[in-house]
Amino acid sequence: MIAPMTSFGPHLRQWRTTRRLSQLDLALEANVSARHISFLETGRAAPSRQMVRHLSEILSVPPARRNDLLEAAGFRAAYERLPLDDAALAPVQTALQRIMHRHAPYPAIMKDLSWRIVDMNTPAAQLFGAAGLGLGDSLLDFITTPGQAAAVIENWGEVGHHTLHRIRAESRAAGGIAVLDEAVAALARDPAVAGFEPSHPLPPIVSTIFRLGDLRLPLFSTFAQLGGAEELGLAELAIELMFPATAEAEACFAATEARTAEA
Repeated sequence: MIAPMTSFGPHLRQWRTTRRLSQLDLALEANVSARHISFLETGRAAPSRQMVRHLSEILSVPPARRNDLLEAAGFRAAYERLPLDDAALAPVQTALQRIMHRHAPYPAIMKDLSWRIVDMNTPAAQLFGAAGLGLGDSLLDFITTPGQAAAVIENWGEVGHHTLHRIRAESRAAGGIAVLDEAVAALARDPAVAGFEPSHPLPPIVSTIFRLGDLRLPLFSTFAQLGGAEELGLAELAIELMFPATAEAEACFAATEARTAEA
């Protein structure tokens, strides 16, 4: 995990190392000399605000961490964090709601960077509610509490294995997020996850098989994020759109939709 620093040079060096670039690699990408990169990292040269942003883009630094780099170099933060109900975010919120609720009869949830449920459509509220999850709850707490996920996910070993690697990749991309790293460690201690061996050949996609009483729902997911988001909260949001993985699951959702329409 990238630790907080008090100057630009150590920040830059750690991000460059995280992205596995040499000083020469970064210099070539940034169209500057390797000597200049070295001077920036050792503090012998001070970056301009434009250079900080330029290097941040090359290193794919997330917006919140770009603020850290800017402030370490003595500049004001560039990215704001607004309440989700702020008027400036209204058009985006309308679009997100449209995506979520028009996805029915299939479940859709919105989560933040720490995997906390920010919003969900009605089918998701029914599905996750049956598992004891609601708005504001942490999906990380759910999957890392021993036995909890396994009680409602038939193929928990496979799903947990896949989820562990997804969380690890998200943390690495962001330069290290403590809550995600803790979840990875907890999942690695789960016997079902640690003992999982992928089948051969591998399935085309990993489905999560929800088992709730007599109901068996195999679902697969796609994920959507906002491109070009400059506001911190929006940049950290992800929407998970779930789809039936079998004809039986499709029929179950169709029947639920029909009952809803009749009501």
